Amino acid sequence: MGTVEAVSRSAEYTFTKPNEDAIRLVAGLGVDGDVHAGELVKHRSRVRRDPTQPNLRQVHLMHAELHDELNALGFDVTPGALGENVTTRGVDLLALPTGTLLHLGRSAIVEVTGLRNPCPQIDAFEDGLLKHVVGRDAEGNLVRKAGIMSIVLVGGEVRPGDPIRVELPAAPHTPLQPV
Repeated sequence: MGTVEAVSRSAEYTFTKPNEDAIRLVAGLGVDGDVHAGELVKHRSRVRRDPTQPNLRQVHLMHAELHDELNALGFDVTPGALGENVTTRGVDLLALPTGTLLHLGRSAIVEVTGLRNPCPQIDAFEDGLLKHVVGRDAEGNLVRKAGIMSIVLVGGEVRPGDPIRVELPAAPHTPLQPV
């Protein structure tokens, strides 16, 4: 069990998303009023490549523990600052397999589709930050720490303080890949 620490959205293409008292998730679309909501891809770089792709990035979740880690290094990172819609605490988001269901609050359910691939905009937010959200593990494999992406299966309102329940898919589990 984890908790929702903050919720954020932006109606415009901005890197940072302002915090809200609540957001409404809409099945098949994403966060109501967020620029990235929709059935088809909304991220500008992906739209340029193929605007007919399904939107696997409707809701961006990031663990508050990453904010804690970055702040301990001297950065100033708060919920929504790196563009996430839902800031979580107590769930190891990066270890979840593809297809995990996250029950947010009373009724909303999102399905995890993959990892967020950190982009150079992170360094534009705060110089030197990108190298701390992308690293290497002991075997030299690339590790992306900038959160996960999901689609909305069941809509509902999500607020700070709401519980998060994790429902793993049937085995075998598929590790997350960038989407």
